[in-house]
Amino acid sequence: MSERVLVVDDEESIRKLVEYNLVQAGFEVMTAENGKTALELARGDVDLLILDLMLPGLSGIEVCKRLRQESSKLPIIMLTARGEEIDRILGLEMGADDYVTKPFSPRELVARVRAVLRRKSDETSTLSEGVAQFAVGELRLDQERYEVTVRGQAIELTPREFELLHYLLKNIDRVVSRDQLLDRVWGYEFAGDTRLVDVHISHLRDKIEEDPKAPRYIKTVRGVGYKFVRGE
Repeated sequence: MSERVLVVDDEESIRKLVEYNLVQAGFEVMTAENGKTALELARGDVDLLILDLMLPGLSGIEVCKRLRQESSKLPIIMLTARGEEIDRILGLEMGADDYVTKPFSPRELVARVRAVLRRKSDETSTLSEGVAQFAVGELRLDQERYEVTVRGQAIELTPREFELLHYLLKNIDRVVSRDQLLDRVWGYEFAGDTRLVDVHISHLRDKIEEDPKAPRYIKTVRGVGYKFVRGE
């Protein structure tokens, strides 16, 4: 069965362009032109959501936020206008997995869709292979349960934050570059703004660090990337 993608944009020309290229690539496609309809459809049988941030009524950011509050792990790719960095960052912080800036190449968008879905499939396969648990200081990650606790308290992470933390833990005490994180966590070579990684690291620190401004676990290696350390 073909994977089903929900495309949400208030511009009919963009919806039709994206729908045509996804269908040609072998996907089933549903479309919506506003946030309210998008939220209803996204709760159904959908494998991935392509979501414009600037929607009438209920915004794309609010749709993303509500889905994540409902613990939905539906992969989300945002569509943003060029120069809307604040909205893009906010969308990522709300739990989106990736973004594409308008105007975009249909081929690039299809490649992003395949990469995100492939990553989701890889995560499912990895979980079925056995239990993977990590314990560092007061932090615990249980891959089988898809659960993270800090000081005994459960921490709500987005799917991308969970995979980012998991990869850092697998490489504990090793420096990993932003490009490496983009490749291994996002699942493809990302020829773009490494701000994507920085935003997710910042949000992850807010959730797991006692003092995000003086992190105990996730250290910045200036000019290179990040390192998860065992703590003092």
